[in-house]
Order: sequence, then C-alpha cells, then structure tokens
Amino acid sequence: MSATPAATTFGAASAILARFFYQRSLRTRVVLSQLPLSISMLLVLVVVVVIRPATLQDPLFQAGLWLHAALLLACALVPWHRLPFPSFLAIPYLDFVAIALSREGSGELLANLGLLVLFPVFWLAASGLARRTAVLASFACTAVLAWLPLLATGRTTLEDLSHPFLLPLMMLGIAVSVSVMTNSMDAQRQSLEAKDLELRQALQASHGRQQLLDAILDTVSVGLVAVDADGHDVLLNRTQRKFHTIAAPTGNHDPGEPNLLIYAADRTTLLPAQDRPIRRAVRGEAFTDNLIWIGTGPGARALSSTARPISDAAGHFNGSVVAFYDVTDLVTALAAKDDFVANISHELRTPLTSILGFLGLALEDPASLPPELTNYLKVAERNADRLLTLVSDLLSVAAGTFEIRPRPTDLAELVEQSLDSAAPAATEHGVTLVNECQTALPVLGDIGRIGQVLDNLVSNAVKYTPDGGTVTIRGWLTDASVACEVQDTGIGMDPDEQAEAFSKFFRSGAVRRTAIPGVGLGLAITKAIVESHGGSISLRSEPGVGTTVRFELPGGVGEETATDEAVLVL
Repeated sequence: MSATPAATTFGAASAILARFFYQRSLRTRVVLSQLPLSISMLLVLVVVVVIRPATLQDPLFQAGLWLHAALLLACALVPWHRLPFPSFLAIPYLDFVAIALSREGSGELLANLGLLVLFPVFWLAASGLARRTAVLASFACTAVLAWLPLLATGRTTLEDLSHPFLLPLMMLGIAVSVSVMTNSMDAQRQSLEAKDLELRQALQASHGRQQLLDAILDTVSVGLVAVDADGHDVLLNRTQRKFHTIAAPTGNHDPGEPNLLIYAADRTTLLPAQDRPIRRAVRGEAFTDNLIWIGTGPGARALSSTARPISDAAGHFNGSVVAFYDVTDLVTALAAKDDFVANISHELRTPLTSILGFLGLALEDPASLPPELTNYLKVAERNADRLLTLVSDLLSVAAGTFEIRPRPTDLAELVEQSLDSAAPAATEHGVTLVNECQTALPVLGDIGRIGQVLDNLVSNAVKYTPDGGTVTIRGWLTDASVACEVQDTGIGMDPDEQAEAFSKFFRSGAVRRTAIPGVGLGLAITKAIVESHGGSISLRSEPGVGTTVRFELPGGVGEETATDEAVLVL
C-alpha cells in the first residue's frame, strides 16, 4: 500500500527531528525546549519597554522575568544527564508559575499573556514521559492560571468560572494532539534508529567482507580482472596490476588495453586488440587455458588466461571475470623437456641402429649357430627393435610430426598380425585374446602406422589386464567407414583419468601404483595417427571393470597410392 502525502510528510518530519533534536545531548535538548518561551518573553519585554515602561516596576512582573531568566540559565547550566532522567520536567511546571506572575504583573496591557502556556503544555505533551499525567497536568495548570484572577477577586460562581474555561479546553486538546503525534513520532524515530543501526551494521559487515576479499585477492598468485558489460574494470588484484606493468611499453606507465604488449603463443605475433583475453571476455566469450605472452626481453612472462561470463537475474550478460596464471616456468620446462627428449633420442638411435645391424648380420645364417644362441639373438633383436620404435616415437613427439603413406589395405589382416605379435605377452600374463573381426575390412591408410595403432591398443590392453582376463578385438563395416574396438577386462580408469588418457606422458594413478612399465605416449600417438587418416577415436572405461577403445577409419578399396605421402602433426 502506498503512503499518503500526510504520512510521507510526517515521516520526513520524524527523520528531521531524529537527526537535529534527539541525537543531541540532553542538556541541549532541554535548552532547545525552553528557548521558544524565553524568546517570546524577550519580545514581551520589548513591547512593555516601548508601550508602558511603568510595568517594569511591578513586583509580580519583575518576579516573572527573573524566574524566566533563572529557568533558562538552569536549562543551560544544570548537568541534567547526572540527575534522574525525568527531573528536567520541573522546568515546564515552573514555566506555568513564571507565566502567571508575568501576566498578573502586566495588568490589562498584556491580558492575553496567558496564551504563552502553550509552550510548557507542548513541552510536557511532547516529552513522551507519563503521557496521561502530562495531559491532565497541562489542563489543570492552565485552568488554575485562567481562574486565578477570578479566585483572587472572589468571583467563584459557575458563570464567572465558565468564561475563561475555553483556554484550558484548548490546551487540553493541544496536549492530547501533541501527545498522540509524539507517540507516533517516537515509534517512527525508534524504527528509524533501528533501521539506521541495522544499516550501519550491514555496512560495517560489508566493509569487513570487502577488506577480507581484497586481502584474499591480493594474496593469491593469480591475476584477476572483473569487467562490467561495458568493458570497465570493476576489480583488479595486485598480481594483475603487476602483469599490467610488465605488459606496458617502455615509457608508458599507464597504457590502455590496445597499447599493451600482448603476444600470441609463438611469442612474436602481437595480438590484435579484438583477440586479446579482456576484449574477448567483454564480448561474452568463455575460454580456458588460452596461452599468451606479455612484455619483451628477459622479463616477458607466459600467461594462461581463462574467462567466464557473468549473467544477471534475467540471464543477460552483465560482465566477465578473467584469470591469468603465470605459466612461464611450466612453458620453459616443457620446452627444455622437448629439447632433452629430442637430444637423447638422437643419441640413442645411433647405437640402437648399430646393434640391430650386427644382430641382423649374426642371424643371417642361423643354421651355423647353436639353436639356443639363435633364440637369444632373436629376443635381443626383437627388444632392440621395440626400443628403436620407442626412440622413433619420442623423436616424432619432440618434432611434432609423423610421415604417413596411405594405400588400400585390409584392417582384418593387420588385426591378425597384431594379435600374433601380442600372443607371447598375453600367454605370459594369462590373458585370452579373442578376435571378433569380420573377414574383410578394407581401409585406405598407412599399413605401418595402422599396425602401430593396433599394436599400441592391444599391448596396452594386455598390460593393464590382470591374469586370467580377456582382450577382445571387434571390427565391422559401417556406411562409410571401418570401426574397430579393443576391449579389455583390466583395471580401468575413473572419469578424470579418462579425460586425460590421450595426453602425452599421462599415466593413471592405478598404473603408477602397480609399477606397470611405460612412458605414457602410446594413446597420444595412436590418437594422432587415427586423426591423420581422417578418423576418430574414443575411450570409455570403468574402474575395476575394464576399458574399451574404439576408432573409426575411412573405408576404401581404390587404387594404390604408394607414392602419396602426408605429414601427421601431433
């Protein structure tokens, strides 16, 4: 329900009184309550001096003036806060006496001086203390003041007493009205004070939370920026201010966003303004792990930026929060790791090639060797060949590319070869290999690389399947592709591990705990090979149940393209 104009005005008056009267000291409030009567008496004194100075000689008038002056001094000098709280109400009661003396001493000149009783009546009724007593006292004191001249002359008949009775009735009505209004204003004032206290406490709590938030944001090592829908900064923590300083051009201590030195991941391409993280966030984009470089020279830093938009209650874009993580050490370490892998792989390839060459020479005439020695040399050759393949994979990962030569082939035959190669390891681990492929699965691809895919998947399935488990390979034709699935009953992976399964050098926690050998490159290389053929690969797994890896390759039985070459980029 909307407030009426009168209620609004009354509320405003309550607020003004609360601000300029009730919040002052008790002594000041007592003086302010007495001051209107004192000013009125001062004006009366001026009138008397001008019109009839002889009135000043009247003892009653003089007594009234001195009493008024004494009461004003008492209001200003008495420490009312040290006395019982209602003690100041003695002042308005004594005001009735001072007004009576002044009126009687002024004679016929100021016959209406008794109307000044309005001031003590108003004070008593507005005090809010003993409201009924204040109303009755206002009426009684005014009645006595009105009847006092009649009583002094002996005129006590009802007719005589009824003539001045209008003044006590008026004061009674005023006292009742003021008392009611004061009661309502007191309620409003108390409500305002309660709301003011509540607001102050809320502001204090908000200020405390703001200080805590600022302290937390300035403590973290992540740069945080909050922008509104118009792109203005709402929040900027200390780490982000440091990043801003690093990105500033030389000589420009407070550059705008377009002037900052922000580069792409290659560290040389200056990003256009519209492609920078803050601008993208202002457009409402959400992104994760966007790598940029800021600054130049030795002080340049690599930052991984992540942005999330903020929506209002209606779902409209209302700003964004962007986080910048300093990943310079990580990027440097990854680069050093790649260099190390490339260098060590080159160093390993030369002796391995030599070992394989001499093993091949030794096995050129196996009949001249003892059978046992021949078996030993074949085992050494097989393991050296596997080691050379691993070294080649490491080199490929470091370089980021593979070369592939696609040609028509039968995936079913490659599956048979892969199962034959995995048979010894499966027998050693007590794993059963099951082939459920169709008889002919024509694909267009690099025979060696597709065989590498199958070898990686089957060897992984055998390694990660406990004794007595089963590894099943299925292959079938679809409308335009060939699908293949390698399923095991091994240790499996949880959802978080599945999300990282195709990452380079990733190994699940269960694998690390069981000390199963490997470097975590198999699935990453497998995925790259499949996708280089225009195919797709996926994985589903459940801890303790097993893992199924499915890949699809484009089907094809066309002419051979042995001379065609492609480059696979990891």
